[in-house]
Amino acid sequence: MKFSDSPTVELQVRNTHLSIHQDNGSMHVGTSVWPCSLVLAKFAERWSPLTYASLSSTPNPYAHLLDFSNKRAVELGAGCGIASMGLFLLGLNDVVLTDIAPVMPALKHNLKRNKPSLRNKTLKTAQLYWTNSAQINALKPPFDIVIATDVVYIEESVAPLITAMETLVSDEGVVLLGYQIRSPEADRLFWELCGRVFAIEKIPHEDLHPEYAYEEADVFVLRKK
Repeated sequence: MKFSDSPTVELQVRNTHLSIHQDNGSMHVGTSVWPCSLVLAKFAERWSPLTYASLSSTPNPYAHLLDFSNKRAVELGAGCGIASMGLFLLGLNDVVLTDIAPVMPALKHNLKRNKPSLRNKTLKTAQLYWTNSAQINALKPPFDIVIATDVVYIEESVAPLITAMETLVSDEGVVLLGYQIRSPEADRLFWELCGRVFAIEKIPHEDLHPEYAYEEADVFVLRKK
């Protein structure tokens, strides 16, 4: 499912309002907002060191994971860009958002639309096809963080996606994955290939943001073996 059939999706992160235009009539899935981007952003907000410390005296189990200071990040299949925008508001200042050429106009439109909410910063973008090694290398990996949400939906893209993740993330880095099953075949292949490369940690559902803990959506953390 898409998060909403409305042409506009709203999200609040650290008291900052994001407003995303989506085109549900487009032929490209990247021009719609999908739930996992919101689930990941709000999970990060719940446990961010920028927000958690002021709310609780209990130790934060995700303090290190979500400490974005001095981290480089890249998002794969950024779509309308809401996941990276949310993480930017949580301190991820060095992030480049990537997607295929037909999605770039929607991505750039939404970054411009939300520029006042992003401290008047224009976030970096790059065209990226996961099969294009020259485009991957042009991003100058490795990155501390690779972001990917709702990117597993067709079998033929699974192997290139995992190769791109493996190439882009540093040996000590993490992939923050917002995930929902879109295709049983792609799902099986993804986890089979993923398990060869990455150690897989599933975030407990009760640790997701209570208002964005959709039943079918999960957050995973992947680290190189």
